[in-house]
Amino acid sequence: MSPRSPKVPRDAVHHPLFARFYAWQSASAEKVIGRHREELLAGLSGRVIEIGAGNGLNFAHYPSAVSEVVAIEPERMLRQLAVEAASRAEVPVDVVPGAAEALPVKSEAFDAAVLSLVLCSVRDVSRALAEVRRVLRPGGQLRFFEHGRAPAGRGMIAAQKGLDRTVWPLLFGGCHVAREPLDAMEAAGFGLGDYRRVMVPEKGPRLPSSFCVLGSAIRPPEARETEVPKS
Repeated sequence: MSPRSPKVPRDAVHHPLFARFYAWQSASAEKVIGRHREELLAGLSGRVIEIGAGNGLNFAHYPSAVSEVVAIEPERMLRQLAVEAASRAEVPVDVVPGAAEALPVKSEAFDAAVLSLVLCSVRDVSRALAEVRRVLRPGGQLRFFEHGRAPAGRGMIAAQKGLDRTVWPLLFGGCHVAREPLDAMEAAGFGLGDYRRVMVPEKGPRLPSSFCVLGSAIRPPEARETEVPKS
């Protein structure tokens, strides 16, 4: 695959302590998150790019109609775990180093893209989404499962903003809890499809990271220029 974006370091993200915590925490939460992964990926087919694949927990949920998954993961330890998960997957998965803001793949090469709990931690959300749009074919799907700003509740929103300005990104590998993924996708030119709000965990105390959205969007087909008749 030939890069078409600015080059980034081989390990664009390096959070070894957080990577260990994330690998443990995500595996322990799979009883809760697994059914959301299943819904996220249901009905996909063709070539798929997954951005920020982490330790590869999505791989077991891809349907057989998917011909190939190119999984981008910038963090070395998580990438190694993703390679192990890829070896157990029932569909072909190629795990590749790279950053969301500079995807090392050709333009319009994929039928679908998957964002799963990744927009919270990318350095530049608008650039990352521009890259997703670039690599999707016109009419291609974007599937997303992301957490972000609470839809209501002034106290929680204020707390999320305060945490983003202080300790949360430092403790959780660059994660932010007050971003608005739906607004960002629309600003990047995607057409939102069906989505629903999900609380994680569904029961119990509301955490700053509990407010999720799960759904799909479309890269609109490119508008054709209308030929002006000669007079």
